[in-house]
Amino acid sequence: MKSLFTAIVALCVMLISAQTLTAQDYRDMLGQRVNTITTAVPFLMIAPDARAGAMGDAGVSSSPDINSMHWNPAKYAFMDQDFGVALNYTPWLRSLVPDINLSYLTGYRRLDDLQTIAFSMKYFTLGDINYTNQLGESLGTFRPNEFSLDAAYIRQLGQHLSGAVAARFIYSDLTQGQDAAGMETQAGIAYAADVAVYYQRPLEWDTPTQFAAGVNISNMGNKITYTDEVNADFIPINLRFGPSLTFELDDYNTLSFMVDFNKLLVPTPPVYERDENGQVMFDDDGDPIIAEGRDPNRSVVAGMLGSFSDAPGGFNEELQEFTISAGAEYWYDEQFAIRAGYFHEHENKGNRKYFTVGLGLKYNVFGLDFSYVIPVAQRSPLENVLRFSLSFDFDALRAQQ
Repeated sequence: MKSLFTAIVALCVMLISAQTLTAQDYRDMLGQRVNTITTAVPFLMIAPDARAGAMGDAGVSSSPDINSMHWNPAKYAFMDQDFGVALNYTPWLRSLVPDINLSYLTGYRRLDDLQTIAFSMKYFTLGDINYTNQLGESLGTFRPNEFSLDAAYIRQLGQHLSGAVAARFIYSDLTQGQDAAGMETQAGIAYAADVAVYYQRPLEWDTPTQFAAGVNISNMGNKITYTDEVNADFIPINLRFGPSLTFELDDYNTLSFMVDFNKLLVPTPPVYERDENGQVMFDDDGDPIIAEGRDPNRSVVAGMLGSFSDAPGGFNEELQEFTISAGAEYWYDEQFAIRAGYFHEHENKGNRKYFTVGLGLKYNVFGLDFSYVIPVAQRSPLENVLRFSLSFDFDALRAQQ
């Protein structure tokens, strides 16, 4: 993978900045006004495991599994096993570059009937990049990367309800310490927390049915910056919620349906005043003049609370900022699974639309899952995206021994 130094640094450091006007204004694409919300460290929002990845990236209310940390850590309270570990791997955007990938290690341990702890590590690498200066002279080959470390405490609050809190350390080294436009750059560091709840209970229907619902507010943390001379950027603070239904068709067959709704709790880019030449206009203090919307340079709390009412297009645009994930899962004898799903994002907010499919296998100690993304668009960077997950059930191992 080869790129100019200005491309990797300017794109990673400046174009996502809250002060970069071109990233904060509407774009006219094919006659349609687009106002995509951008944040730093977007790798935190990538679905890391194959099970949820096969169900349209839905997982906040699906049945508990080892990879629940990303979707809703409160689900760990209802795990049947006491201890488990999973390793996940995703070759990312393979239709564009060959060496970007995401790795995810997670696990949990039950302390007693009410308490559980969990951990995870997510590592994202952009592959080998040849940095060059403006004269085309090589500055060396580097491997920009980002990672996060998580720990969670989960407690069962009742027969049907559980809650969780998680802490997260985020490290993003995109520039490898190189200078950009005369500015010194550095690795970005942030700290964040999650708060989640999960509810499940059986329904009195003719077919044994389990209803579940979950809410997870994730990545609530400080802004991140790669240089002291550019304003810090929001990390992807996200609200995820949704229900699910699981039908036990008979002793061997189970069918589940679920829906997730997501909304970024960060400021929406405003519309700026422009002159007859299309240039952004500034006031006497040197600040850009906002025509519609609100100033995005706000505190984290103000950004979260204002994210429901700051879109330039009003309530209709606020609704456009919700993404929808819908999934289905079929299990036979708790050993073989078939999954499918669909992910929808509005055209004005990124236009990601894709179907997903996948399979799951369980054999004694081991579980193996994989998923595949099928973009709706004829050509998409998400083409050929595969996810692989390998899980270990240590309770089953002890039972065998």
